[in-house]
Amino acid sequence: MNKQLLSIAESKALRGIAILGIMLHNYCHFLRFAVKENEYTFNPGKPMQLLDRLMAPDQYLFVHILSFFGHYGVPVFLFISGFGLVCKYEQKTPQRVPAAPFIGYHYAKLLRLMFLGYIAFAVVSYLHPHGYHGYDVGRVVAQLLMYINILPNPDHIIKPGPYWFFGLMLQLYIVYRLIIYRRPTANVLILIAVCWLAQAVFTPANDPGGAILNRIRYNFIGGMLPFGAGVLYARHGRCLNTWAYMAIAIVSAIAVFAGSFAFQAWLWVPLFIVTGAVATIKLIPEKALGPCVWFGAISSALFVVHPITREIIIGMSHRGQVYTGLIVYIAASILLAWIFKLAFRYIPKPRLRT
Repeated sequence: MNKQLLSIAESKALRGIAILGIMLHNYCHFLRFAVKENEYTFNPGKPMQLLDRLMAPDQYLFVHILSFFGHYGVPVFLFISGFGLVCKYEQKTPQRVPAAPFIGYHYAKLLRLMFLGYIAFAVVSYLHPHGYHGYDVGRVVAQLLMYINILPNPDHIIKPGPYWFFGLMLQLYIVYRLIIYRRPTANVLILIAVCWLAQAVFTPANDPGGAILNRIRYNFIGGMLPFGAGVLYARHGRCLNTWAYMAIAIVSAIAVFAGSFAFQAWLWVPLFIVTGAVATIKLIPEKALGPCVWFGAISSALFVVHPITREIIIGMSHRGQVYTGLIVYIAASILLAWIFKLAFRYIPKPRLRT
């Protein structure tokens, strides 16, 4: 990592914050009473529901906030991925990496990470009386080859749902190597603009129900903004002083909240999520980042296992033990993540052959 822009500890801390947001969101938004998010489509009534809860808070305010905002951990991961690719392949690796080995290597890394969790979730779902039993050969192959995101109704056929991220990342690796890698920064800016425009035309009025926008945002078009921001930050970022980071953090927080109420502004909220996250990390002394760094170190395993523990434990919260279920879910996810990290040691790591 570029030590001036993001230290290794700061990068891990960002991953830790991101995975906590994602796993807590993916639990809380399944609770019937929770305010739902605008992730793939935009419904102006949802932020108004959150505002109502904020104006008249109850004991579940924490759940509402996580349900609504937690999914923005994904843009943070995408930002770090874009940043890391530039640092590794453009700044530290002198030789040019051919496209086919690059894509094959990153596909193998994603598959190695996903495979155990996918099998475990399928088994748990099969044994669970109310689990998902809709697996067929076509869907399994599409998930393993990571092209399932481009199929119709991705939100109904990707199980576990969070595993859409693997297909998204594979697409972004391909886009990076073919269009961005060691090419002018203008390519990144054009991609961001084109992907924004591809979403901006499908307003709630032009796309009732959001079917088209939903399918678009399951793919790299929806993630290009934060990913591209990571690339730009690695190439052109500058270190700032404490007051500048403080101003960025405050402005970003206001932009995230205010931008959630209007469709066009909502499309740019992921950018302010990452600027706010980076600025906040820069304001915290590195010694105080310990807990976030610790979660960041197991973030990949946590991402893989948390749908499994959610499937098992969420019934506890459905029966009224909301926070007890949430605490058990966190503890069980951490334990299972460590078990998976041990298991990963016995799965050979792919090598980049050039």
